[in-house]
Amino acid sequence: MDLESLIAELHSWGMLALSYLTAPWFAYQVAIIAVLFGVAKVLSLRVEPRLEARAREIKGHPGLLRVVVALLRRTEWILFSLFLFIALTVMRAVTWPSRSHFIAIALSLSLAWLFVAVLSRVIRNRLVARTLSWLAWIYVALVILGFDDEAGSFLDSMALPLGEVRLSLLLILKAVLLLIATIWVAVILGRYFDEQVQKSEELTPSIRVLIGKVAKFGLILVAGMIALSSVGIDLSAFTVFTGAVGLGLGFGLQKVISNFISGIIILLDKSIKPGDTISLEGTFGWIRELRARFVSVVTRDGREYLIPNEDFITNRVVNWSFSDELVRLDVNFGVSYDADPHEVSKLAIEAAMTVGRVEDSRRPVCWLTGFGDSSLDFVLRFWIRDPQQGLTNVRGKVLLALWDTFKENNVGIPYPHREIIMKKDPEGGTVDPARSEIGTLDPD
Repeated sequence: MDLESLIAELHSWGMLALSYLTAPWFAYQVAIIAVLFGVAKVLSLRVEPRLEARAREIKGHPGLLRVVVALLRRTEWILFSLFLFIALTVMRAVTWPSRSHFIAIALSLSLAWLFVAVLSRVIRNRLVARTLSWLAWIYVALVILGFDDEAGSFLDSMALPLGEVRLSLLLILKAVLLLIATIWVAVILGRYFDEQVQKSEELTPSIRVLIGKVAKFGLILVAGMIALSSVGIDLSAFTVFTGAVGLGLGFGLQKVISNFISGIIILLDKSIKPGDTISLEGTFGWIRELRARFVSVVTRDGREYLIPNEDFITNRVVNWSFSDELVRLDVNFGVSYDADPHEVSKLAIEAAMTVGRVEDSRRPVCWLTGFGDSSLDFVLRFWIRDPQQGLTNVRGKVLLALWDTFKENNVGIPYPHREIIMKKDPEGGTVDPARSEIGTLDPD
C-alpha cells in the first residue's frame, strides 16, 4: 500500500466515521455506555472487597486463588459487560438493531479486555504481562472493528530489505509476540520437568541438576527456533550473522562460557553435589545449589558465597562428604607428668564418647605423641557424620568434656612456669637486673 492509497483510505474512513458520529442515536448509545460504566464502577467498590475476602479463604490451591483474585479485581468490567448485555438485549427487542450497534461493539471490546486482563495474570512479570495484554487487546479490537487487514497491510508496508530477507514491522511484531509466548511456555514446561526430575530418587543429585538445566536450555532453544520458523523467517539466512555474533560473544563472555562449561563438567564428574560440605580457599560451608555460572555455598554464620564454577575446576577443593559422610577430627592436649598415660588415654576416650555428635560406631582413639617441656602430649581422634553442623563447636564440646573428666579424676593440666634468680653486685651494691638469670621452673 503506497502513501496515496493510504491517504485515500484514511479519508474514506474519516468520512464514514463522521457520518456515524453525527447520527442522533450515536449520542444516545454513548450516554448509555457512560452511565452503565459509572454504575458498574460504584457497585464494584462495594461488591469487590466482600467477594475477595471470601475468596482468600481458599486454601491449598494457590493457582486457583490467583485466577479468582485476578477475576475479582476486574469486578467493574464484569458488571459493565453484564449491564451492556442487558441493555443490548432490551434495545434490540424494542428498536432497530442499527441503533444499538455501538453498544454491541463496546460489549465485544469490554469482554475482550476482561478476558485478556485475566489471562495475562498468569505471567508473573508485571511489565511483560501489561505489554502483552495491551498488544493482544489492540489486535482483538482491530479485528472487532474490521481494521485488521488494513492495519496489517500498513505494518507490512514498513519494511527493510536485508539481502533475501524482507524485514517488515509486521514480521518483527509477529516474531516478538510469538517468541515471547513460546519461550514462556518453554520455561513453564522446563520448570515442571525439572520439578519431576528432582523428585526422582533413582538419580544422583548432580545428574538431577544436569538433566533439569539441559531440559530448560533445550526447550528454550527449540521454542525460539519454532517461533522464528512459524513467522516465515529462514534461519539459514542468519548463519553468517549469527556466526559473527557468536564469535564476538565468545571473546566478550569468555569467563561466563568458561564457568558454564565448568558447571557441566562438575555435574558430569559428580565431584560436588547439593548438600556436600566443602572447603575452598578459606571458605567452609555446605553447597546449597548448583547454578549454570556459580555454586551457592552457605557458611555456618549464614553467609552465602556465590563461587564461580571455574574455581572448583582449577583450585584445590576439600569435599568433606565426597565418598563418605564420616569425618575425623583431632584434639591436642597435654597433662602433667604425674599422670598415668594409660589412664589418661582411657579417660579421654570416655570423655569424647559423652559428646552427642561423636560417632559411636567408630570408637575414638587417644595416643601419646611426645614428651613436652612441661607436659605429656596427647592427640584425641574421633569421628562425626555431620560436618555441615560445624567443626569448632564439636571440638569445643570435646575439650570441655576432657576438662570435666580430668578434674573429677585429679589429672592435672600443666602450664609453663618461669624462675627468676636475682644476683647482687660483687661490690655489694644493688641488684643488677642485666645480670639476672631467668630459667624454667620444673612444674614438679
